[in-house]
Amino acid sequence: MAFSRMQRCIILMSKQNKSIAKHLRCKRRTLGSLSEEQKENLAKGPSLADFISEDVPTDFNPYKRIKGKRLRLPPWLKTEIPIGKNYYRLKESLRGLNLSTVCEEAKCPNIGECWGGSDGQTATATIMLLGDQCTRGCRFCSVKTNKKPPPPDPMEPENTATAISKWELGYVVLTSVDRDDLPDGGASHFAETVIKIKEKNPSLLVECLTPDFRGNLDHVKIIVDSGLDVYAHNVETVDRLQLLLRDPRAGYKQSLNVLRRAKNARADMVTKSSIMLGVGETDDEILQTMKDLREADVDCLTLGQYMQPTRLHLKVFEYITPQKFEYWEKVGKDLGFAYTASGPLVRSSYKAGEFYLTNLVNKRKSSEK
Repeated sequence: MAFSRMQRCIILMSKQNKSIAKHLRCKRRTLGSLSEEQKENLAKGPSLADFISEDVPTDFNPYKRIKGKRLRLPPWLKTEIPIGKNYYRLKESLRGLNLSTVCEEAKCPNIGECWGGSDGQTATATIMLLGDQCTRGCRFCSVKTNKKPPPPDPMEPENTATAISKWELGYVVLTSVDRDDLPDGGASHFAETVIKIKEKNPSLLVECLTPDFRGNLDHVKIIVDSGLDVYAHNVETVDRLQLLLRDPRAGYKQSLNVLRRAKNARADMVTKSSIMLGVGETDDEILQTMKDLREADVDCLTLGQYMQPTRLHLKVFEYITPQKFEYWEKVGKDLGFAYTASGPLVRSSYKAGEFYLTNLVNKRKSSEK
């Protein structure tokens, strides 16, 4: 039986209307099937005012990782591209003497500010001794790893002292990769570098950010006896997260013992440590770590934001707000640290703290006289 075009349209519309009516009846049955308790809960639910209210909890942080969603970089962590004559002069000087810096190897976000200098401040670079290959593999660090790195450059202590003498600095930071392949972990090489620097410029203040030497405290004393001014060693994170972030050969108690040994070897030695935030730690754990560092008689503390250096490294759990960092700086002061540097871009050798450390070291030196 043939239908005209008009008839076919009427039949189709009739079928659609029946489908819509059936759908609406299902909806009514679904809503009507709710129990009295469910209806009461719906009545007590949030209103429109709750959704448009501006009352946001003070501890709310939108830059916290949610599973399945990308964690975006907050505006306070966006830094300028490294530029400036001093930046390029430092870079050329380092390459010419075959020296490495942790600023480059660890992809530090402050490299432009520190190397370029700003507001009349002295440019700063943290020299990395013992090569650029580490025998350990920490999940937060972008320094290259190798079970058997090349042997240390015997001319490195002399070259480092020569380079630093040309930069006209008042404060310098030396650090190194872990060298578990060497008998003393590189302690004697470290000490020789400090001695060479002091020979060329006795008034220059030297900070050494050292490895843990597998807990061998005699190696710690070798560096303490070299004549440095500040002994630094980082616990990196809270006790619970040590194995998540650090190589299994490192450890929370081992790091605290290194810091204790440095202070016991020289009572006037300024000691320093650092904590990365944003890897899943709790406030209680941060506070306990700070208390443990004070118990070890650590003088100075830096707290900064963990930044994922590459896609292969540990992901950021949370971007800590500047306000929270200010809070931890106040806590550090209350706990009795001589100096606490706390901020999203603060690093263990960030230059902002070195001016305070200079004053602290000079005061201790003058009190001895």
